Order: sequence, then C-alpha cells, then structure tokens
Amino acid sequence: MAVLQIQAAPFFASKNRAFWNLQLAGWGAAFLLRAVSALANQQSFDLLALILVTTITGFSISLILSVIYRKLIQQQPLVTWGLTAIVLFFAVVLHASIDAWVQGVYYGGSRDTTFAQRLIGLLYLPLTLLGGWSALYYAINFFLTVEEQADRLERLEAQATAAQLAMLRYQLNPHFLFNTLNSISTLVLLKQTEPANAMLTRLSGFLRHTLIAEPGSQVSLAQEIETLQLYLDIERMRFEERLRTHFEIDDAAMGAQLPAMLLQPLVENAIKYAVSPQEEGARIALTARVIGDRLRLTVEDTGPGVEDMQRFLARDPEEMRKPPVPGRPVSTGVGLANIRNRLAQAYGDNHLFETRSEAGGGFTVLIEIPFTRGDAAEPVPPASPAGVVGGDNIIPLNPPPKAIGTPA
Repeated sequence: MAVLQIQAAPFFASKNRAFWNLQLAGWGAAFLLRAVSALANQQSFDLLALILVTTITGFSISLILSVIYRKLIQQQPLVTWGLTAIVLFFAVVLHASIDAWVQGVYYGGSRDTTFAQRLIGLLYLPLTLLGGWSALYYAINFFLTVEEQADRLERLEAQATAAQLAMLRYQLNPHFLFNTLNSISTLVLLKQTEPANAMLTRLSGFLRHTLIAEPGSQVSLAQEIETLQLYLDIERMRFEERLRTHFEIDDAAMGAQLPAMLLQPLVENAIKYAVSPQEEGARIALTARVIGDRLRLTVEDTGPGVEDMQRFLARDPEEMRKPPVPGRPVSTGVGLANIRNRLAQAYGDNHLFETRSEAGGGFTVLIEIPFTRGDAAEPVPPASPAGVVGGDNIIPLNPPPKAIGTPA
C-alpha cells in the first residue's frame, strides 16, 4: 500500500543536534553581547573572565533544566506550569547566588556590598536569561509536537485514502471472472483445448496486469489501453462479432497519467448493458484527447440505453426498489460509483465526470482530469488481432498505430 512519506524539517531532523546547536548559539550570543557591552563601556579585559564564568553557569543550569522540563512537558498542563515556575525560581536563585559569590571573589574588598545585596542586584539577569530560555524550550517543543501530530494525521489520511482506493480497485465485477471461467470450462468440456488455452492465457495476462499495479497508483494511458486490450480479447472470445470496438487516441495523450484500471469498468459496463442484451451486439468507442492542460476521455456505446442504470444515477430509493425490466441486465450501480469515488479520491474537485444517455439509445461517459505526463512516454501498445488502428489521421497498422479497435 502506497503511503505518503513525511519528511522532517531539516533543522529539526535530529532533535539532539538541533538542541546543542541552539544551546551553543544562544549562550554564545549572550556572552558576546555582554562582552561587547563591557568593552564599549571601557571596562577592563579581566571582566570578560567574569562574564565567561557567568555564561558557563547559565549554560550548565539550562542543561539541568532541560532534563527536568523533558519530564514536566509530558504531565498535565497545571502540573507542568506549576512545577516549571517552582523549578525556574530555584534555578534563578542558584544562578544569582553563584554570580554573587563570583563577583565577591572578583572585586574583593574594592566594593563594600554584602552577599545578600549582590544577590538581589543580580537576580534580574538570570531571571531574564533563564526565563527566556525556558519560554523558548517549551515553545519549540510545542511546535515540534504540533508538527509531529500534523504529520501523523497526514499519514493516517494518506493510509485511509490508499485503503479506500485499494477497496475500490478490488471491486472488479466478479461476474466477468465467473463468465470467463465458465466459458473456459465449457470449451474444456467440448474438448476445444486450443481456444480454452488461449482464453486462459489472456485471462492470466489480464489478472497479472491488474495485480501488479499498486492500488492508487498512476499508469500511462498506453499501459491502461494495453490492459484494456487484454480484457477485450477475452470478451471477444465470448461475443465474437457482436463486440466491435474503436479507439481514437491522440499521440500526446498516450503518455498521460491516470489511475490504474480506470477504463476497464466503463468498458465492462458497456459490454454488460449494450453488447450483451442485443443480438446484433454493439460498438464501443474510446476517445482520448489532450485539450489544454486537461485529458478528456470518452467511452460511448451504441446500446439501447440503460434505464436501470438511470435509476441509480437518479439516486431515488423508490426507483431502485422497482423490479427490473425482464430480459435486461440488472444494474447494481457499483461500476460508475466506483469510478466516481476513485476520481474524487485522486483529484478532489479538479475533475469532471458526466454520463449521457440519448433518447434513441446509446450511453456516453465523459471524464476530464488534469493532464500530467510520466518521466518517459510509454510505447503504444499493439492492437488486438481483430483490431484496426486509427486516430485523428487514420493510419494502418504498419506504419505505427494511432488508434485501436475493431471496425464498426
């Protein structure tokens, strides 16, 4: 199952490295600022040693605070903020006490101040530094927690989307597989081994194509047509001349990317509702055009129309409960709903899905999606044995084909 990969922000890819980089940069900047201020006020160079000791003290105390805060940040908010205030208070007092003692040693008897006076006078600096450090520690960790939760939510959404796409991909009509296996069984019973073997080979090729592609993956239109041809080759063995196809594909559209197995359910619907009910069969046409930055796909048939399918499209529960017309295939509504949901999952609102049924018969499905190309254009798939190839300019099989299908 394809899952969206979430990349960490480069700076915070390693929290440990980011912490030490911020520690060194922050306390280094604090030392530099105080040193420049002292030199600008024409203080002696000896004072730099005092500033360095004070900075190292703050650096060391912040390391202890980081260990404590790492435990507190996992607690309830009231416990976290309450204990943080208490711990910060003792840290500030400890920092100021060390500064007061160091200044007492540095100045000796040149200043007539008591330890308590120095302590009170120096409280503002560690309060500012350690208070700001604590605020930044919690702010950065809160940001990283929110970012991690957002990434986790995005992963879950991606997994849910992939799971839904997988479910939709695997909703292939079991009737097709049943009918194919039943036809193979009949051929075997009639000892027609060669046609049975040919149908089995085509079925295995089609199933291999459907299982190789990951759910939710994108394939080129050329690959999609190749898979569709395998499916049509199987159906032609069942319906023979009743199934007529014609594909018109722009050269530019061959490399267009689209969700895997997007067209097969549409063609299967056309076979079920147009070819199967009529003795003369029907013609199924697939057209692909690149119009600006859009890929337009059209699947149409010459069947009698699908009144039962229209019940589903009308979304009328009363209509759907009505008995089907005798002799007509019953619509479950799964095929078109499947395609509609897959397009919504893949493109959101940036797609068009329309169905039309003319009064005189026939059914058309129109799809427009954003036109995107793969890394390399795919080769044009070979036509089926019964196929004729043509495009905007109809060209025979040799030279290279442009469109795929059987003559109407």
